[in-house]
Amino acid sequence: MENALLIGLSRQTVLERQLDVVANNIANVNTTGFKADAPLFEEYLMPGAHEDNFKGSDRRVSYVQDRGTYRDFTQGAAEQTKNPLDIAITGDGFFVVQTAGGERYTRDGNLHMNSQRQLVTANGDPVLGTSGPIVFQTTDHDINVSPDGTVTVVEGVSRTDSLRGKLRLVSFTDAQKLLKEGSNLYSAGEGGAAQPDLKSSVQQGYIEKSNVNAIAEMSRMVEVTRAYTQIATMLQQESDLHKSAIEKLADVPA
Repeated sequence: MENALLIGLSRQTVLERQLDVVANNIANVNTTGFKADAPLFEEYLMPGAHEDNFKGSDRRVSYVQDRGTYRDFTQGAAEQTKNPLDIAITGDGFFVVQTAGGERYTRDGNLHMNSQRQLVTANGDPVLGTSGPIVFQTTDHDINVSPDGTVTVVEGVSRTDSLRGKLRLVSFTDAQKLLKEGSNLYSAGEGGAAQPDLKSSVQQGYIEKSNVNAIAEMSRMVEVTRAYTQIATMLQQESDLHKSAIEKLADVPA
C-alpha cells in the first residue's frame, strides 16, 4: 500500500506543475512573441518500500520524475498591424534590449517610442542597435525598417533620408538554455553567449503572435485535471484500505 501511495503522490506532484505550465501558456495566448512551454518527465525506478532483502528487478517501483521544461521556439504567425514600429522577426533571432539587470532578449516586436524618442519595448526597455539604443529626432517621420534591420527616416522638411541605426539581432547555439525572466524577456543563462544573427530578417508593420495553440492547451488542462482527480480518488481508496487493515489487525478476540 505504501508503494501505491508514494507513486500516486509523485504523479500528483508533477501533474500540479504541468497544470501550472499549461495555465501559463493559456494566459499568454495573446502575448506578442510568446513561446509555449512544455514539461519534461521521465520514469525513475527505485527499490520498493519493504523491509526484506529480496533483490529481484521486479520489486522496483516506478515513480515520475520532473526533468525540467522544454521551450517551443516554433515561429508564431505574423499578424499585419501597419504600425511602422511593429516589427516581427523571421528566423531564430532575438531583439536585444537594455534592462536594469543588463542585456536581455525578446521576440516581442510590439515597439514604441518613449519620451526621450528612444525605440523601446512595451515595458519601456530600450531596444539596442549595433551601435547602442536607437534614438529618433523630433523632426523625423516616415520611419522605415528594412529586412536586415536598418532603420531610416525622412528628416525634416528637406525630406532627407537619414540613418538612425540597425537593429541588433542575435541567436544562440542552444536556445533551450535561455532562462525566462518574465515580461517576455530571456537571459542567456550559463554557457549561452549571444551571437550575431545574420540569417534572420524582420518585417515592418507586423507582429509575431504567440505560438500557443489555445485549443490544444485547453484540452490538455482538462486531461491534467481529470488525471489529478482520478489519482486523488485512488489515493483515498488506498488510504481507506490501509486504515481498515490496521483496524482489523488491532481487533483483539474477546
